[in-house]
Amino acid sequence: MRPHRFVPACLLALAAIGLAACGQQPQDSGEAPQAREITRASSQTFGEHVVHFNAQSTTMLPAEVARAYGITRSENRAMLNIAVIHKDAQGKGTPVPAEVDVSAINLLNQARNIRLRELREGEAIYYIGEFNVSDEETLNFTITVRPEGSGTPHEITFSQQFFTD
Repeated sequence: MRPHRFVPACLLALAAIGLAACGQQPQDSGEAPQAREITRASSQTFGEHVVHFNAQSTTMLPAEVARAYGITRSENRAMLNIAVIHKDAQGKGTPVPAEVDVSAINLLNQARNIRLRELREGEAIYYIGEFNVSDEETLNFTITVRPEGSGTPHEITFSQQFFTD
């Protein structure tokens, strides 16, 4: 299903990942977060490639965006969002396709299967995967990214705690 025209390419990522992938920086409003879950969008640079990533509850997505991209909104569902950007010599970023693999393990050493799918809208390329979470569950993610045209895989690790209320 094609996303609706009113859904901008950067809206899927919602928070800072979408802004970063579009070359913008998130703005700090100075207000306390409304939800208990803090969505951290991060990036890591590997030479000429920048990998943007975040994990968040699917309830943080507006219903129309979730519907347009076939994402299930639920308190017990989360999503991982990854974008790979190639920076040229002038610093201009261009999204690039990549082979992306993810593993996630909770603190009880239980593996979580996260199957990624590629989404493209205009020039934007995202890799998203949905998975179940329990209240106050912490997942340790390992992301391996091999940008198209690059022979070297890059690895990112991070942890995220989820709250389902």
